[in-house]
This record gives sequence, C-alpha cells and structure tokens, in this order.
Amino acid sequence: MAFPNGFLWGGAVAANQWEGGWNLGGRGPAMTDVTTGGTVNEHRKVTYIDKDGNHCTMLQHEKLPEGAHYAVLDEYHYPNHEAVDGYHHYKEDIALFAEMGFKQFRMSISWSRLYPTGLEKEPNREGVEFYRSVFEECRKYDIEPLVTIWHFDTPLYLEEHCGGWLNRETIDLYVRFATTCFTEYKGLVHHWLTFNEINNTIMFLDFAGGEHADQEYQDAYQHLHYQFVASAKAVMIGHAIDPDNMIGCMICGITNYPATCDPKDILACQHQWEKNIYYCGDVQVLGAYGSYATRLWKEHNVSLDITDEDLELLSAGTVDMYTFSYYMSSLVTTHKVTDQVAGNFSKGQKNEYLEYSDWGWAVDPDGLQYYLEMMYQRYNVPMMVVENGLGAYDKVEEDGSIHDPYRIDYFRKHIKAMEKAIENGVDVIGYTTWGCIDVVSAGTGEMRKRYGFIYVDMDDEGKGTMKRSRKDSFYWYKKVIASNGADLD
Repeated sequence: MAFPNGFLWGGAVAANQWEGGWNLGGRGPAMTDVTTGGTVNEHRKVTYIDKDGNHCTMLQHEKLPEGAHYAVLDEYHYPNHEAVDGYHHYKEDIALFAEMGFKQFRMSISWSRLYPTGLEKEPNREGVEFYRSVFEECRKYDIEPLVTIWHFDTPLYLEEHCGGWLNRETIDLYVRFATTCFTEYKGLVHHWLTFNEINNTIMFLDFAGGEHADQEYQDAYQHLHYQFVASAKAVMIGHAIDPDNMIGCMICGITNYPATCDPKDILACQHQWEKNIYYCGDVQVLGAYGSYATRLWKEHNVSLDITDEDLELLSAGTVDMYTFSYYMSSLVTTHKVTDQVAGNFSKGQKNEYLEYSDWGWAVDPDGLQYYLEMMYQRYNVPMMVVENGLGAYDKVEEDGSIHDPYRIDYFRKHIKAMEKAIENGVDVIGYTTWGCIDVVSAGTGEMRKRYGFIYVDMDDEGKGTMKRSRKDSFYWYKKVIASNGADLD
C-alpha cells in the first residue's frame, strides 16, 4: 500500500469563505468584506466611496484612489459576509467531517477576529475563544487541525490606513497575531501554515495580463519580502513556544510545461517556474533567495528594502514542510497564442491533451505527480497537498440526492497520481481536498461553483436555508479514507 500509516486525509476551507459572521463577536472587517460577487466571466469588485462621496468599484488588487475609503454599500451583495455560516454551524460541519473519517481539517484564523484593526495590544477574547471551541470540537473526534495563520485576510484597517504589507511595521503586527495563535492554542494545534498561496502576489500580475508598470512589481516583491520575514519570525516563535509544532509554507502550485520544443519556450518555461514557484519556495524552505532573483528584480528595476538582519532571519526561520494547492497546469510559450484559455485565474495557450473544467482550469492529474516529484527533489522535506478539487455545477434531485461522479472521477485520478509520487519516493504526509464543504468561491464569489462533499443550500444571491446534505462523493471519500487510499472504486 503506497499511502503510509497515519496519512492525514481530510479537507480544507478558509475563514473568509466558510465562516461568515463578518461583524459578530468583535470581528473587524477584511478586504473580502468589501468585495462583491462575480462570475466566471465577470470579475469580483471592491467597493469604496471616493473623495466626493460617490459610490464606486474597482478590480481586486487595484489601489484605492487618493481620498477614498473602503465601504460596504447597500446596493451590492457581499457573499463573504455570511459565507456558509461556519460561525454557527461548525459543530455540525465537524461532525460530518468526522463521519467521513477525516484525520485532518485545514482551516484558517481570521486575523481581524483576533485583532479587529490589527493594531490592538491584546486580542479580542471572544474571537480567541471561538477558535478554541472549533479546535476542541476537532479534537473530540481525533481530527488534527491544520491551521493557516494568514489566508488573504489582513485587517482592512491596516490595508487602508497603514499601507498593509508595503509597511515594514506590518511584520511585527503579524508576529503578534501569530504569537497569540501559537500561545492560545498550544496543545490543540500542532500543524501550522504561515501564509496561504504566498506566491499569488507575483502570479496575479501574470493572470491580470497586459503590461505592468515597474512600480507594480516593486510593490509586489517588497510585499513578499516583508511576508517572508514575518513567516521566518513566526516559525522561530512557533518552535520556541511548542517544539512539537510543525510549520509549513503554502504555495499555489501550478505545473508549467513548454508549449513547443522551441528552445525559447523551454527557457521561458524555466523562468516561469523560477518566478512563480521557486522564488517563494526557495526563501521559505532553503532560507535564501535563489540566484535568479537578481534577474527577476532587474527586469523591472526593483530595489528592495532588505537588511542584513532580514537575511539572517530568513536563514534561521525555514519551514518544516512544503505544502501547496494544486488545481491545474499551464502552457508557456513565446509564440502567438492560437487557442486561448478562458476562465477564472487561468490564461495562456490551451493544452490539446487535457480537458478543461467549467471555469477554464486544465484537469491534469499527471501534473500533480510531476509537481510533487519536482518539489521533493528540490527541497527534501515532508510534503502535503492541502488544496485540490473540482469546482462544478451540482444538481439536487427531487429526492434530495446529489450525484457527482465527475467529482469522484477527478479525485480518483489525482489520488492515483499522488500514490505514484509516493511510490517514486516522495514523502507525502497529508492530503486535504479543497472546499470539503461547499464554500464561497474566492475567485468568483459564487456558490454555484461547488467543490464540496457536503452540499450547502445557498445560492449566489445569499438565499437559502444553509441546510447541509451529503453528496455521493461524501460516501466515496469516506471509503477512501477508511481504506487508507486503497479503495478508489
């Protein structure tokens, strides 16, 4: 049997997509709370009031205009406000995870639930106790929490008034937050991730397409550097508070292939790996910037605020494990794109050998095996696949059943690919499927884009009962876990 004893089967969610309760229990707002819904073809928008009092919107990752302030506006729907109300349903949800046999549940802690503005000296006790209750509920069923400390939810106050991650002072504010997490939940949580999909800061510039000013790259690389330092500090503190803590990085893993055998495509593909994948992994696992970093910075005249102390911290605060999300692969070419991929956070040349999801993502289980083997060869640390899943339309039958063979087929193929990587020597210790219960899509804000084994009665407009029900895939994954990956039929 390829999967080792004690393999951590489970599922994953994020606070801003599962939890809801955006203004309850003393929680402050985050960027997701001023972000509207969208679709596969229509981007989500961020809402604000400009200096003249006009209600306005902008694309995510755009900068707030001078004199404007973020605002929740009555004329828009904000799907993350209520999400799927894990805030009130967590006991029910965790019981369902336990019924499936979960060994591990990956979730995140909303920074602004513990520190509403990010500047407080002491944490919000109601928020602290909420997460304690969630972790205790997991422990009741012998489910190991895997906790992401930052999952795209910097307190909105820090974003608007303090420069967010372009301000060096945010490092210590994050470290205060992380230290609170390590201290308060010592003994309840042993597996931690410092930053979710940290490489998205650079990758999203590519996804956006078009030409980007050097200043955008300057900001992106500086943002990343401060997060690297914050992560390194957190790792050292986490180990000091509890030596049993296992702390990892989390990378958005996309397998890149050259579209042709043209040497220029081969080289462009290598550079894509360096920029979007290795850049972050090398710093967090190996403790230093790769030699190619100088080239990346030079391409856009980037000059970073990096101190000698920073470099010492990066070297000392390396992570214990490499974790990543995997949904798709991508083609890299220097030639004119003839068959454009169209979808949510996807771009470039379409791969004629692969099928694509309803949201334009290449379904490529072989790419998961490739990625695992490449990364393990590079880093030689334990690995976890902490996000993997298929966003799809689900139909509720008249009798309430939900037949999702497409989801089962997707997971079967990816689990087999993971098994091959393990057989080839990769130390994979866990697998948490994305959106084990239906959650609000991060990319589109939709509910119709469903990932879960558990259906939640909620639509794109926020209407529904929140009733939970089991899909066919629920019973299939239960069988997979019970057999430790041996029974995939």
